[in-house]
Amino acid sequence: MIFRLLASAAMISALSSAALANDGVIDVVAPFEIKSPDPTTSGNVFIKMDVAETLLNADAEGHLTPGLATEWQVSGDGLEWRFHLRDGVRFHDGSPFTAEAAANALNIARAKPGLLETAPIAGISAEGGEVVVRLTEPFAPLPAFFSEYRSLIYAPSAYAADGSVTQVIGTGAYRVTKLEAPLRLEAEAFADYWGAAPAIDRASYQAVGRAETRALLAESGDADYVFNLDPASTTRLSSVDGVEILTVSVPRTLLLKVNAGHPALSDPRARQALSMAIDREGLAEAILRFPAGGTQLFPPSLGEWHAEGVAPLAYNPEKARALLAELGWQPGPDGILVRNGERFSLTLTTFPDRPELPLSAAVLQQMFADIGVGMVIDSTNSSEIPVRHADGTLDLALLNRNFALVPDPVGTLLTDYAPDGDWGAMNWNNPEFLTLIRALARGEGGQAERDRAVAILQDDLPVIPIAWYQQSAAVSKGITGAVIDPYERTIGLKDIRWAE
Repeated sequence: MIFRLLASAAMISALSSAALANDGVIDVVAPFEIKSPDPTTSGNVFIKMDVAETLLNADAEGHLTPGLATEWQVSGDGLEWRFHLRDGVRFHDGSPFTAEAAANALNIARAKPGLLETAPIAGISAEGGEVVVRLTEPFAPLPAFFSEYRSLIYAPSAYAADGSVTQVIGTGAYRVTKLEAPLRLEAEAFADYWGAAPAIDRASYQAVGRAETRALLAESGDADYVFNLDPASTTRLSSVDGVEILTVSVPRTLLLKVNAGHPALSDPRARQALSMAIDREGLAEAILRFPAGGTQLFPPSLGEWHAEGVAPLAYNPEKARALLAELGWQPGPDGILVRNGERFSLTLTTFPDRPELPLSAAVLQQMFADIGVGMVIDSTNSSEIPVRHADGTLDLALLNRNFALVPDPVGTLLTDYAPDGDWGAMNWNNPEFLTLIRALARGEGGQAERDRAVAILQDDLPVIPIAWYQQSAAVSKGITGAVIDPYERTIGLKDIRWAE
């Protein structure tokens, strides 16, 4: 079982030969805590564990595919979307999945923080076997929003009268039998699932924050699928018998969130100087263990949003120093720049949930010191980033941003940059950019408009891209059928089987 404690490296070696054994439960381990039964806080766990489902799904290329909705269409004026629902579906409490239940779940979701609240929705209702969404203006990415984990569909009995979620009652291949927030979930196959029955009857999820511990569980055979490995563990586990490493490039970027209203950072030249101080390829190779320096915000995996024509962000510390000198900064006695009696010293907020973040922060601290910028690192809870954004105390934040929360990144851009967002721009507003993104959201414009939007971000740098990500998972060779999804929606749980 997953809770078995390992006393020594010798014990790990002894257990590795038994890694292919199984106890009838597929054990999944990841760093993400289960904060509550609510999809808006922990839907990323529930969708991976196949206990709840969305109206639409997305394949590995980001194309939308049927989920609880089998068809969808938009009216000629773009103001009404209709989603025809799958017949014969039941919730885990035995109640039928209906258009009324789906509309209820979506209305509750859009009343809470998330992508849906940013969409121009006038109303969501049920008509026959369809969910009907009426808009105040055309919004092309709407179907993609209904594939995001915060749009999971729960049964009416999952909600209290005030809309709070009391339990996970979805339609997935597995139903929750025990939820011990924040760390553990147990589930069993749902006998009345509308699709093919899972091959494995029982599953568990365990939140484990330390990357080293997650790797240990994979190595010992105590976990069958371990998600989100650190680079060092990935390298080590690749040589372990009984463990297979799955790796995929994902639309996720390591970036530096900048308070563009800070006196030292309000001029774009200051933000450009910080960007030029970063040796992206060196950092990516040393910390992430693969050469994927983020020379623009969107990685190549995002296709049409990766602008080939923009000049790549480059490492040039000499030019960085010259830009800062233009802004009146001069070296102080300890090498840190000074202007009008004020030191160029910043606090960078990050969090240890992803082990590469504190390590990357330490490397950035050295790189910025090389151009005369002092930086203090505060590694704390991830929730401090939006809190400090809101109260104005944030200088810099180091984080990774997933641009595939929905297959169309327009939704994330609207949340992060149009004009402000907890995880994106801070005190930055570019009217041209806002006009472009809102037009693209209406379904207007094309590649030229996307490229122009990327160019604005590249010049103004409201956030500073650093590296592009790969995602890795350690999978026991005792199972087959596991996948690693670039859109981080599924691990293929309902299709996993015990190896012959």
